[in-house]
Amino acid sequence: MKPAVFQYRKAETTREALEALGTNPGAKVLAGGQSLVPLMNFRLSRPDVLVDINGIEELTLVEKLDQTLAIGALVRHSTLSQHPLIEREVPVLAEAARHIGHWAIRNRGTIGGSAVHADPAAELPAALVALRASVVVGAPRGERTMPADEFFLGYYTTALAQDELVMRFEIPLPARRMGFSEVVRRPGDFALVGAYVEDSDAEAAVTWFGLGAMPERQVVEAWPKGQDERQALLERLAREVQSDDEYKYAMAVNVAERAYLAAQKEG
Repeated sequence: MKPAVFQYRKAETTREALEALGTNPGAKVLAGGQSLVPLMNFRLSRPDVLVDINGIEELTLVEKLDQTLAIGALVRHSTLSQHPLIEREVPVLAEAARHIGHWAIRNRGTIGGSAVHADPAAELPAALVALRASVVVGAPRGERTMPADEFFLGYYTTALAQDELVMRFEIPLPARRMGFSEVVRRPGDFALVGAYVEDSDAEAAVTWFGLGAMPERQVVEAWPKGQDERQALLERLAREVQSDDEYKYAMAVNVAERAYLAAQKEG
């Protein structure tokens, strides 16, 4: 299949990108193209204008600002997986990025593209929710910031307006002690189900992905030290998110337990 006819605009700055989005209601943003291009080829997406934001340097930055780690929307999965600042400050994000797709996908795919696509089985949207990240978006009328758990609204749906562009993600530091785990049929496949578990002095929580329509973060008072008690708690939490698919529900509990054990190693 080939995509429907569209106009191509190469944006050199975020201002140019926002102007193109603001003046073309049928426009779509091209970043890594790992989700959008296949949709266009199957004509499930038919943008009138394609706004290419590759090459906008400010969207590729990874930097520490006071007690926040800022990650530009164009940062590739491969960069997330090996950037020394991310490895040091948010190791669970680097670990999750290493599980995304295959080498070619990680070299082209971007954190912003993954967030906007909002696949409920994707690692990065759930990582943003688990890390309590903020999403900074730009528009012709200015910037706005929202928590990641308010950015994702459901299956492949976000709070991003048509004329808005994701600029960066801001992760509060210091990062908590966290673990990650997922189940896939084959290496490189989307996860059947996955979980991030936080176990720190400040808070205890589990964030599921692939279990519902979007990432779900649940806070608990504390994780029981006994495995049986912890399993019982995880069963109750998983049921609150997904009570229909027994196969996926059973996997979710085991995945979260593995994530919990991984979090203990981080400590």
